[in-house]
Amino acid sequence: MSSLLVEGLVKGYGKRPVLEGVDLEVPAGSLTAVLGLSGCGKTTLLRVIAGFERAQRGRVALGERTLDDGHSYLPPEQRGIGYVPQEGALFPHMTVEANVGFGLSRRERRGGTVAELLEMVGIAGLAGRLPHQLSGGEQQRVALARALARRPDALLLDEPFSSLDATLRNHVREEVHALLRAQGVTTVLVTHDQEEALSLADVVAVLRDGSIVQQGAPAELYESPADERLASFLGAVNVIPADFAPGAAVTPLGTLALRAERAPPAHAAGAVVVRPEQLEVRPREGGDQPGLHGRVEQCRYYGHDALLEIRPETPGATELLLARVLGQHALPAGTEVTVAARGPVTALA
Repeated sequence: MSSLLVEGLVKGYGKRPVLEGVDLEVPAGSLTAVLGLSGCGKTTLLRVIAGFERAQRGRVALGERTLDDGHSYLPPEQRGIGYVPQEGALFPHMTVEANVGFGLSRRERRGGTVAELLEMVGIAGLAGRLPHQLSGGEQQRVALARALARRPDALLLDEPFSSLDATLRNHVREEVHALLRAQGVTTVLVTHDQEEALSLADVVAVLRDGSIVQQGAPAELYESPADERLASFLGAVNVIPADFAPGAAVTPLGTLALRAERAPPAHAAGAVVVRPEQLEVRPREGGDQPGLHGRVEQCRYYGHDALLEIRPETPGATELLLARVLGQHALPAGTEVTVAARGPVTALA
């Protein structure tokens, strides 16, 4: 297994910059997701790593080998990197077996390598079929088997599940994740799907405006985002005004513990990130209940949970609160409620 390193990568087309100093570290044997909006440069990053595009500046290395540093350049076929494009890109006139064996030596094809790969990805019975006779999920398995056929040191996946319907996408990506983990292949997955990145990856790197704005474990990014824009990109969020004290934030929701790694100076004013699932919502029962008072404006029911939109009564608290509760605890619009929060919370820079 080899780690993958990208340092200060710069790439553009004509006068249009796409990547402006990208730094990315992919630990050996890990699955790292590069997450970003469409058009942010995710595919360009993969193409430079694969060798289909040349770096203008910066360095790409796999293990101890420099693949591209803007001067020296190793062509794609010598890099030991597998690549699975978004649509699979299977040869339509070739059978599944021939697609997977493409690029292997005659000895390897005759030695049972292809059959082993088809068994490994769960399509052993489809060897004689043509691509148009396969489902979308089966086509992606073929593309993955072909990429793994040459035993790559690293694997690049370019939004491989985006063309599948929701149910099939969840099923296929879980199967692929289990396979890659079993194989121990250093993998980079690019996606615009936050749920996919957070649920599958060991490490998530968010690409924005041509550079990586934050890289770390999924929980780290979700709970301690670098800024408000990233916090909103990773999921529903409440941005609550706060006055900071040592280790705590005084907010309309009460005094909340701060995450130590992002604690601002005491006595400063600012805001904190509070995720919807951190809010506790109770129907108001009269009396002086502690917490912020409000009214449910809308309930979005999803079965397993529900997202409540709550209008606070406290002026200046925030315009609207989002609270995620179990589906069995969903409250109808118009319900008067009391809202409290569980810490710790993250201060915004």
